[in-house]
Amino acid sequence: MNLKLNFFSKKKILIYGLGKSGISAFQFLKKKNEVSLFDDFEVKINKSNIKKKIIDYKKLSNSNFDFIILSPGIDIKKCRLSKFLKKNYKKIYSDLDVFYTHYNNVCITITGTNGKSTTCQLLYEVLRDQNFDVRLVGNIGNPILSSKNIKKRTILIIEASSYQLEYSKIFKSKYAAILNLSPDHIERHGSLNKYIKSKFKLLKNQTYGNLAFLNKDDFLISRELRNNKFLSKIIKVDTKKNIIFQNKISNKYFSTETNKENLLFVLEILKKLKIKKNLLLKTIQKFKGLKFRQQIIFEKKNLSIINDSKSTSFSSSISLLKKYRNIHWILGGIHKKKDKLILSKKYYNKINAYIYGSNRVFFTKNLKGKIKYQVFENLKDAIKKVWKITKKNRSINQTILFSPSAASFDTFKNFEDRGHYFNKLIKKHLHGK
Repeated sequence: MNLKLNFFSKKKILIYGLGKSGISAFQFLKKKNEVSLFDDFEVKINKSNIKKKIIDYKKLSNSNFDFIILSPGIDIKKCRLSKFLKKNYKKIYSDLDVFYTHYNNVCITITGTNGKSTTCQLLYEVLRDQNFDVRLVGNIGNPILSSKNIKKRTILIIEASSYQLEYSKIFKSKYAAILNLSPDHIERHGSLNKYIKSKFKLLKNQTYGNLAFLNKDDFLISRELRNNKFLSKIIKVDTKKNIIFQNKISNKYFSTETNKENLLFVLEILKKLKIKKNLLLKTIQKFKGLKFRQQIIFEKKNLSIINDSKSTSFSSSISLLKKYRNIHWILGGIHKKKDKLILSKKYYNKINAYIYGSNRVFFTKNLKGKIKYQVFENLKDAIKKVWKITKKNRSINQTILFSPSAASFDTFKNFEDRGHYFNKLIKKHLHGK
């Protein structure tokens, strides 16, 4: 009997959270298990086979489950089933755990505070162009259990958030990477130390023969390494070194520190796989990145406009603030707990900031005495002012940088919604409306 395969078989399972990952977990587990579903909110579901599996809140307290599959978005401390989950904490698993018990495929799992999605996307495009059977899954938007036709040779590239890793108990990845660490999601994890521990679960679960790629120049990563021992082989990625064929790369996307670091991680991982170097360079040259991540949406007549709506902390905005001159930096939203702007004084004079949103006081305190700023009630007013100022000075090179350094939920559904709104406003100004 394959004990690993039968781990989630003929069991009574509760799936909590009916977003994409929760529904995919239900579709995957329903054949061999007795599955019940629950969500804190009323979810619009048309399929009757899903509707009839939703359990009533009042019945839950008297119900007993072998396992609870928790969606990453569920916060144990703040959800409706908080007491129930705390009581049954040992039964909580993730969709990553379910996948691990059913497949023995090579997994390349990427985590870190910034750059996860871009690194995963670049790695995926390189392997795809080299004719590998590769899937891109996880926090990037494709639940791992929704993957179809997985064969023995299929490689899974997984973007793993701290939320996913926090709930995972048995998931192992042959290759794991931690790109960088800075204070993030402290509201959810409770402390910086707990946040770091959730990321390092990737290494903790690895065994002999597995590889871990870690940022050599990251203070928090280095500190965690000093204080712990891991079974996997540690490969330290030197993010300060030059790329061997850097003179051949003409793609502007890799001119920022952040994206250069992302590329260096990809190149280190690729050393362990057989690839054709001529095809690799072609993929790097044509790589366009992902929407709303340091995305240049306009470049003409001394004006560049960058939509970096994905930025949710100061650390994710730093590389762009260092790269450009005459920056008109638009920022604001819901700030991250304990977040700080760590930027050398030499960059202050080339930046003008335009702060908007619900946490304006927090951002003004961080910028006061460092960077000149103006305060606005909303994003629309901030852009209107920026456009007026840049229009007067079109004779010099200028950059409008939308890098909010904050979560979007005070005004928008998510960073994509925020990014689309920014593009819409810019488009109106470009066309003189």
